Amino acid sequence: MSERAPLLIPDSELEERFVRSSGPGGQNVNKVATAVELRFDVRASAALPEEVRERVLARRDRRMTAEGVLVIQAQRFRTQERNREDARQRLQALIEACRDAPKKRVATRPTRGSVERRLGSKRERAQIKRERTSRRWEREP
Repeated sequence: MSERAPLLIPDSELEERFVRSSGPGGQNVNKVATAVELRFDVRASAALPEEVRERVLARRDRRMTAEGVLVIQAQRFRTQERNREDARQRLQALIEACRDAPKKRVATRPTRGSVERRLGSKRERAQIKRERTSRRWEREP
C-alpha cells in the first residue's frame, strides 16, 4: 500500500501566540513564555480540500470556535520550540484523521440464537426478581 503525501499547511495560514505555561516549573514558568497557542482558520484555509474542510468543521471538538478557528494549546515541554513542534504535529494529526471518509456502517441483524439467549436471560432475571416479593418475608418468624 502506498503512503500518500501529507497535506501541507503554509505558515501564512497559521497564527502562533506565545504565553506563559501553567503548572510546575519553578521560576522558568513565571519568566518565560514557553506555551504555544496555535490558531488555524479552517473555514478560510485554501490549503485544505473542500471535503477535508467539511469533515474538520463537522467534528465535535471543543478546540473549534464558532467562527471555524481551530485553537491548539501546547505546553507539554519546557522550551518554546518543542511546544511549537508539538502543536504543529497535533494539527497535522487532526487533519490527517479527517482526510479519509468514514466507512459506511453496514446494517446487520442479530442471529436467532443471540436473540433467544438474550430473551432467556431476561426471563431468568425476571423470575429471580419475582421471587423477591415481600410476601415471602412476612411468613418467616
